[in-house]
Amino acid sequence: MNETDPAEETATQAQHAAALRSGLADYELAEEDWSVLEAGESSFESQPPGPRPVLAVVGRPNVGKSTLVNRILGRRAAVVQDVPGITRDRVSYDAEWSGVSFTLVDTGGWEHDARGLAARVADQAEIAVELADAVLFVVDATTGATATDEGVVRLLRRSGRPVILAANKVDGPMGEADAAALWSLGLDTPYPVSALHGRGIGELLDAVLEVLPETSGVGGAEREDGPRRIALLGRPNVGKSSLLNVLVGTDRAIVDDVAGTTRDPVDELIELGERAWWFVDTAGIRRRTHQASGAEYYSSLRTQTALEKSEVAVVLIDASETISEQDVRIIQSVIDAGRGLVLALNKWDLVDEERRYYLEREIERDLDHVAWAPRVNLSARTKRHLEKLVPALDTCLYSWDLRVPTGKLNSFLSELVAEHPHPVRGGKQPRILFATQPTTRPPRFVFFASGFVEAGYRRFLERRIREQFGFMGSPIEISVRVRERKRR
Repeated sequence: MNETDPAEETATQAQHAAALRSGLADYELAEEDWSVLEAGESSFESQPPGPRPVLAVVGRPNVGKSTLVNRILGRRAAVVQDVPGITRDRVSYDAEWSGVSFTLVDTGGWEHDARGLAARVADQAEIAVELADAVLFVVDATTGATATDEGVVRLLRRSGRPVILAANKVDGPMGEADAAALWSLGLDTPYPVSALHGRGIGELLDAVLEVLPETSGVGGAEREDGPRRIALLGRPNVGKSSLLNVLVGTDRAIVDDVAGTTRDPVDELIELGERAWWFVDTAGIRRRTHQASGAEYYSSLRTQTALEKSEVAVVLIDASETISEQDVRIIQSVIDAGRGLVLALNKWDLVDEERRYYLEREIERDLDHVAWAPRVNLSARTKRHLEKLVPALDTCLYSWDLRVPTGKLNSFLSELVAEHPHPVRGGKQPRILFATQPTTRPPRFVFFASGFVEAGYRRFLERRIREQFGFMGSPIEISVRVRERKRR
């Protein structure tokens, strides 16, 4: 029996994919569709594109930040109301100006608090600018610079980020003098704009593009030419700090039986498996960020920041206790952030045979949706199975960076769909026309289809793609673009 030549097989698959793609010419495709197709066929030898630059929009409550965000986006995405403090959490949006794509981050307002203004402003400012390449500072020109604005300027200046000053609510020439008065803040040119009416927005964004880098230096995970970044996540008191201390070999993080000892992320460069890694111990997450308050609220935001800057998250679960709703929620936050996932069942030394039985049932019930995540049963106290962390991390990183050639992907899907077609609904049966993987970190697949593809069938496709190509330890994103035939 003759073995198939790999090079010949690859060429055949490429020809098949080219034929399928040529068939897309009969369908109505948008400009964005062609961009996705070109990205999917880019060289696999080249490095994946870096993360888009990040612009944070900051300012006091009710100065018009969310209105300005909506104006830049060209749609009503951020909630706007004539009440201070509507926006609380950091919210990211995809934005574009003059052909340049960037991430726009709307932040909560800095509220004047007579009992602790400096601390409150410092907390908010650190969170707002930590993941930003540049800051768009919005000031109400009709009110002028306040003591809070001046305090924020000092903090932004210390951050080292470039700052563009937007003098908002300048609705006409009469307000130009109010904008000019903001030179006193020492932030160079104040750009007079009206977020409500769109006045001066073009000039403002042109200035923004001058200071934004081509790719983000802080908004994405580290490149592979340096130590990989690993975040330790979990509920309070599951042993995150204990694990970090064991890996470091010293008491780097404070450990106490009282839950919530860690407030701020603790970074540490660790030698593990004869390689260097950046490990970040984070504050325990008790509840949803929007339900937290005070120091807990800011700790939750910093934990989210640490997750977004990581490549893989090790979620620690107390194996001696019942898996909780909060454990599941933390795991979901990792998936939503598109980061690799390792499930570390800590305190294994406290687990007896009976508990192991019930733990397996809980995992089947509550964590079935992340059956693709590597599991490590360990004990930070006894150092049990710590050596298994490195293979699990390597598995996640490999999958996170994995890219499937377009020919191989379409050849596999053609056989799969022929064997297991989409169910007929309403007399119609949608077909998968073409598939491509435009990006990695996390792997993202785009399917072009002739009709709506049900969620159950999407999950089926995801499961089979994992089985065929690997992707253990990494979430994968699948989006379906329904396109109609061109009218003759």
